[in-house]
Amino acid sequence: MKRSVTRFMLAFVVTTLVSLGATSVSHADEVDKITVAGWSQPITEITNLLVEQDKGFFKARGLDLTYVPGAGGGDAIRNMLTGQATVAFTDPGSFFAALDKGEKLRAIYDIYPQNVFNVVSLKSRNITKPADLKGKKIGVYSLSSGTRQNLLVLLHQAGLTETDVTIVVTGLLNFAPLIQGQVDATAATDTGLLVGKQKGLGDVNVIEVRNYLNIPSDIFVVTEDTYQNKKDLLKRFLAAYRDSAAWMIKNPDEAAALAVKRAIDGKNQAINREVIQLRNLSSVSAATNLRGLGSFDMAVLQKAANTYQKLGLIQRDIKVSDVVRQDLLPQK
Repeated sequence: MKRSVTRFMLAFVVTTLVSLGATSVSHADEVDKITVAGWSQPITEITNLLVEQDKGFFKARGLDLTYVPGAGGGDAIRNMLTGQATVAFTDPGSFFAALDKGEKLRAIYDIYPQNVFNVVSLKSRNITKPADLKGKKIGVYSLSSGTRQNLLVLLHQAGLTETDVTIVVTGLLNFAPLIQGQVDATAATDTGLLVGKQKGLGDVNVIEVRNYLNIPSDIFVVTEDTYQNKKDLLKRFLAAYRDSAAWMIKNPDEAAALAVKRAIDGKNQAINREVIQLRNLSSVSAATNLRGLGSFDMAVLQKAANTYQKLGLIQRDIKVSDVVRQDLLPQK
């Protein structure tokens, strides 16, 4: 009788251990879904986010990545706030604007520390400085985009406001209206300008926003609730993103080739490489050289918040140390 009981107990223990082992393996095989709300369509400059099927950076961290397109940084934040995404790929201006409205958000990764925005005009328009924009029609990607936010920064440098110009929404490929004379100038990015020149834009004047305020172009933002309750998920996401960004910096040719099949604007591999090189350059800074990709320069970001308030773009006094966190960044 005792032997029977002993055998039964041993069998029970073995069965339980096997069952637990199977459960552990099952959990190890599971992946967590994470969705990024972008400011753009799937374009070449974000190739590192588009090649998951080819490279598996996020899968290697136990993540199933989805990208939700948008039309500007404000779109990205709205898509996140409505539950369509976990993380917003947005610009500081849209981040500040959302905070100004009372949203509880955290910035967790500096995607592009360099300001890549500009205002472009044909030489014949003789627009060489912010003051020359007065009374002009100016194109922007969308009213919720970083192009509009940075245009307003430029206008304020000359004592102008949005009412001193006519803003025209032209969409992402906004150089056609410029060439056709529908606008006098257009707010764009370095990569947008590159593609425009490749498509016959010709000689232009370019006002670089970084010469007036060199703040980050894009950052990853999450809700306060996500930051507090999904730290492991976010740590893995940021580690995977850093892996993908480091890969694109190291392998621009491979990235350019993959963009041909993954990016909606990636048909020309040579142009892809130039776009990718520009975006790689904007991904690094003194802060990232010191502490690794994604690191914020808090003084620069505070200056940006102060400037946005001073110019009347936001009303609240934003202390960036309260809304920016770097504790989720992977070690260099």
